[in-house]
Amino acid sequence: MGSLFRSEDMTLCQLFLQSEAAYACVSELGELGLVQFRDLNPDVNAFQRKFVNEVRRCDEMERKLRFLEKEIRKDGIPMLDTGDNPDAPQPREMIDLEATFEKLESEMNDVNANSEALKKNFLELTELKHILRKTQAFFDEADHHTMQAMHDPLIPDDDVQLLGEELGRHAGQALKLGFVAGVILRERIPAFERMLWRVCRGNVFLKQAEIDTRLEDPITGDRVDKTVFIIFFQGEQLKSRVKKICEGFRATLYPCPETQSDRREMSIGVMTRIEDLNTVLGQTQDHRHRLLVAAAKNIKVWFIKVRKIKAIYHTLNMFNLDVTQKCLISECWCPVADLDRIQQALKRGNERSGSSVPSILNRMSTRQEPPTYHRLNKFTVVFQNIVDAYGVASYREVNPAPWTIISFPFLFAIMFGEIVGYDFSPMDYHIIPVPVCNHVR
Repeated sequence: MGSLFRSEDMTLCQLFLQSEAAYACVSELGELGLVQFRDLNPDVNAFQRKFVNEVRRCDEMERKLRFLEKEIRKDGIPMLDTGDNPDAPQPREMIDLEATFEKLESEMNDVNANSEALKKNFLELTELKHILRKTQAFFDEADHHTMQAMHDPLIPDDDVQLLGEELGRHAGQALKLGFVAGVILRERIPAFERMLWRVCRGNVFLKQAEIDTRLEDPITGDRVDKTVFIIFFQGEQLKSRVKKICEGFRATLYPCPETQSDRREMSIGVMTRIEDLNTVLGQTQDHRHRLLVAAAKNIKVWFIKVRKIKAIYHTLNMFNLDVTQKCLISECWCPVADLDRIQQALKRGNERSGSSVPSILNRMSTRQEPPTYHRLNKFTVVFQNIVDAYGVASYREVNPAPWTIISFPFLFAIMFGEIVGYDFSPMDYHIIPVPVCNHVR
């Protein structure tokens, strides 16, 4: 309660750490959480400090982990979180972590690139399948109208021969008509049709049919509605205009044979290739899923390790090198009551690094105002955070947190009308709700 009522007694200390033991010592101090280091290089650019390359390597590892995390979340794979707090890896272990992350990122990029190419090819084949089906329906409808006209009972028998010759002449002219077939987004059809009419001055004939199923965009993964169209025209000039309009509206054009037999043969080939692509896509997705499941088991631990390494090197950038380049000098604020624990942490760091020269901790006298430090637990830290959100108390100033622990739940209950009064009688105990005023007059 004394530490919570007023902040801890703090002292400024100077640390002398051997270069080979500095990483391990800072790691132990970080796990202890009782030391606040001062920056002894305030005028030095962040890119000119000693351990800037190590910090960049940690940033790159974090970027790769965020990429893996994004892919894991995209597939809805749960990430294992055991709540472990692993120690910071040794500097030599950074190479193994970098190699692991580089391999995973490379494999994921290859899988994504292959999957995108396969999906793009699958989309093109699916659109071509719909084009062949819809255009065949267009041509069958035209043939049906032709045959119906020739067998119309209202036409005299004497005129059937003349009608056949006339239809044959028009059919010969129709063979000279060119056409293009393609697929376009459904919402672009009205503007696309108006543009064709205006630019070509009504000299083209457009037929369209909606695709019933929604198609997947291989880049964004979104489902989109598309429409099949076929445009008839005559002459190379109109063909050039039609193709430019299709390009401007980002319509995809596909080759479409003129004869029914060729269309049927192409359709059979397209269906065979679609089945093969479905098999390959399934295998690719299975491989991707296995990679992400393996990464999801360790990604939380990897994040902790990389962030600890980065924090250690960021702290080491605050230190100064002595003239011999073998010792690092730092200044830090420490609680007076925990100096023995800090000494023990430094000793453990020296033992981990194998250094024979012990680290030195000296207390310094200063007139600077020390930082405020309250010793908290998992219950009091919540109310202390509420107080700190409004302002942090000065050094050794009375802390409002103890009163907040008492008053905040009571006021919170009154504010939302959740508090009740109890009427204790010898015979019966019952709860009487306390009325709450909704407004002030």
